[in-house]
Amino acid sequence: MKELPVDEKLAKKLRILADAAKYDASCASSGAPKRKADPDGLGSTTGAGICHAYTPDGRCVSLLKILLTNYCLFDCAYCVNRRSSNVKRAKFSVDEVVTLTIEFYKRNYIEGLFLSSGIIRSPDYTMEQMLLVVKKLRRDHGFRGYVHLKSIPEASPWLIEEAGLWADRLSINLELPTEASLGRLAPEKDGASIEGAMAQMHERILESKQERRHFSPAGQSTQMIVGADDTTDADVLRTSAKLYGHYDMRRVYYSAFSPIPDSSSVLPLKPPPLMRENRLYQADWLLRYYGFDVDEIASGGEKGMLDLEVDPKLAWALKNRHLFPVDVNVAEREMLLRVPGLGARAVDKIVVARKHTTLRLEDVARLTSGLKRARPFLITADHHPQGRLDRLDLRETLVEKPEQLSLFA
Repeated sequence: MKELPVDEKLAKKLRILADAAKYDASCASSGAPKRKADPDGLGSTTGAGICHAYTPDGRCVSLLKILLTNYCLFDCAYCVNRRSSNVKRAKFSVDEVVTLTIEFYKRNYIEGLFLSSGIIRSPDYTMEQMLLVVKKLRRDHGFRGYVHLKSIPEASPWLIEEAGLWADRLSINLELPTEASLGRLAPEKDGASIEGAMAQMHERILESKQERRHFSPAGQSTQMIVGADDTTDADVLRTSAKLYGHYDMRRVYYSAFSPIPDSSSVLPLKPPPLMRENRLYQADWLLRYYGFDVDEIASGGEKGMLDLEVDPKLAWALKNRHLFPVDVNVAEREMLLRVPGLGARAVDKIVVARKHTTLRLEDVARLTSGLKRARPFLITADHHPQGRLDRLDLRETLVEKPEQLSLFA
């Protein structure tokens, strides 16, 4: 067990406020290496204290992930830290967060800080306290580690702008995908003000790039809770597409709703299938890197919901069999990206390789680990599916096992 570099009083606060921060997925990274959890929770992506994120240069870093406080003026129905919740409360002082960060950093437990907070006194006061933490770290201690700051959308615009001067990444959680959802479950929050803050950050990030100055160089991200109401996957993805298109969002994170103690009667009693969260991440990947639009992705399931049995690219391909098979030696890159089992990197390698040789099935096998899914949908010099796409049991033969799930194909 690692010995915490803090006294017991501060360690108790850490346990409460690290646990309270675990519901925010917007600093996590899928694919981050898992560390063996210590009894005190340090060194775990799910325990108290540590999460993983990617820096602008692509490095995966470990962050101290905490709330400044879990007291909150708001009473959002889905939030364990809402003002009517009966949870243990704690509050760090600015100096306590600075001490924790520096001490953990010196011991190589972390490479940076993810700091969020409940709203206390006012949004401006809360944002000022979080800013003080980062300023003290940077100015008084020369801290050069990674800092992800969760901005308060209701705070004054100049405070959010100042935050971008000190943090590597800013994020504002949209929380719920539609105005109707916010109205039902978080009536004290305003979707327009949240998007207004996102737009402000986007403008400043663009300006800073043009002027070659520091302002949230890792961009901005957000999070949406999935399964707290009857919003469909199609509506969730439409909101994501808007955020990517309008605000150049670096990442939208999806967090499956988890039932909380003493919850409101308007909330579901059970969480959504965890697979739903995974399928949304796969669909998000298709939006950003594979040229799909929301309607195409949603068409793979029923009634606006993604198919939970197969990944969204395969679901789309099975419903559009008339477009396949495609010849890897002549097909356009855009169509190759739609072949199940072929990731973007594999497609780029195929496009380069076929300039120099005629590709055979064994060549494709060397370029992708998803050949089983790809095989019925492609043609090579020595392979043609010969009507396999017409098989009634094709879907069943391609259903993924959990260990085969991937975001990249």
